[in-house]
Order: sequence, then C-alpha cells, then structure tokens
Amino acid sequence: MEFSFILLVLVALVVVTIFKGVRIVPQGYKWIVQRLGKYQKTLEPGLNIVIPYIDDVAYKVTTKDIVLDIPSQDVITRDNVVIIANAVAYINIVQPERAVYGIEDYELGIRNLVQTSLRSIVGEMNLDDALSNRDQIKAELKAAISNDIADWGITLKTVEIQDINPSSTMQMAMEEQAAAERQRRATVTRADGQKQAAILEADGRLEASRRDAEAQVVLAKGSEESIRLITNAVGEEEMPIIYLLGEKYIKAMRDMAESDNAKTVVLPADILNTVKGLAGDKFKA
Repeated sequence: MEFSFILLVLVALVVVTIFKGVRIVPQGYKWIVQRLGKYQKTLEPGLNIVIPYIDDVAYKVTTKDIVLDIPSQDVITRDNVVIIANAVAYINIVQPERAVYGIEDYELGIRNLVQTSLRSIVGEMNLDDALSNRDQIKAELKAAISNDIADWGITLKTVEIQDINPSSTMQMAMEEQAAAERQRRATVTRADGQKQAAILEADGRLEASRRDAEAQVVLAKGSEESIRLITNAVGEEEMPIIYLLGEKYIKAMRDMAESDNAKTVVLPADILNTVKGLAGDKFKA
C-alpha cells in the first residue's frame, strides 16, 4: 500500500515536471521566459522545451497589430484657437523582451507620446491649416514618435487623426462669421444687380433719346423736302405754308376725334381761311 502511494506520487511528479518543461505557444504570441528572475529567452509559437521549476513564463506578449485609441485633448493653435483632437495608433511588437523590460507600460507611454507630439505639431499651425492638412499632421506625427517607440521594440504601423474640430465656442463664432460673410455677399450681389439695372435703364433712356432726336431730324428733313417740293410745284406763293399747316391742323383734329376722352370736336366752317389767318399772323410776326 505504501509502495503504491509512493509510485502514484512519483507519477504525478513526472507529469507535473513534463507539463512545466513543455510549453506550447499559440500562433500570434511570444512568451518571455525568466530563469531564476532573469530574462532567459523568448519562446516562439509552437512546441518549446524549458527547464522545469527553474524557467518560468513571466510575460505573454501578442505579436498581432494593436490598436491604441488616443483620448481627445484640447490643443491650442498658433493663432490661439482651441481645437479638440484625437487619434488612433496601430502598433506591432517586434521585440517582446524590449517592450516588457524597456518600459513599465508601453501602451500608456505611446498614448502620452502621441498626445504631446500632436500638441506640438498643431501648436505650430494656424486653425485653417490644422483643419485642412490632416495628412501633413499624420506624417509629422508618425516621424516624431517612430524612433522613440523603436527603442521599446515596437513598430508604428500608422497613426490616423480621427477628429480635429474647433471647440464649441469657436464653432459658434465660425458659424456667425460664415453667416455674416453670406449676408455680405448677398448684399454685394444685390447692390451689383441694382447698379446694373440702373445702368441698363439709363442706357435705354439714352438710346431712346438718341432715337427720338434722330426721328426729329428725319421728320424735319422730310418737312423741309415737302416744302421744297410744294414750293417748286406751286411757285413762290404762300400756298406751301398754308398747305402744310392745313395738313397738320386736320391731323390734329382727327387725333382729337379719335381720342377716348374726346366728346365734342368743333371744326371751323372755313378751314382754308382759318389756316390762311394763322399763316398770315405768322408772316406778320
């Protein structure tokens, strides 16, 4: 009975020893082995043999890409405008032993490094440049922190600017400024339209006056030609003038008769003598 117990203990001890001496590392991880508290080696994915009871797996580090969310923070631009910016960093641990022994908390260190570098980069830019040049900020940010985290055995795959927006107070000011600018443009456009309309109206009046003047000249020339022709026809008598005046008198009477406001039209019994009288008075004058 006692022998069986001892044998059972020995078997259990062998099983535990084998279990402690054989390490199976899953894909996507690397394990850090310490021997008596000191770094010994890094176990790769697969089957690995260690010394039982002496070697110990101290850290299990992933080799997959890690996504680090960088919290939002207030950043002051060169023109003293407060904006809110946050980012996200993609890292990969290529040397696990340096990541665990080189820094106490590499995730916290990278977050603080990205935040301070982001404040420094944006602080040298104006508001408009910071809002429109995300690619430039991204490139400068990656260059600023890549060398530092390389000392920790970590590679920065990329860093992206998630949001970079003015503060709520600044957004209200920008909206008011944009509204004022739109109002100014509308006022300028309306004034330009009124100016163009006034110019076109003046041009129209000028052209109408020019045409009226040309018409008066044409009519005068026509009257002159009519008088000349009538004079040539009837000789040097007063009849040409009487004829033209009579013609205009009759036309005026006809226009009055055709007018909507005309109710009664009085015609002289002797139109010819009336015209002669008018002509005679003109000649006497």
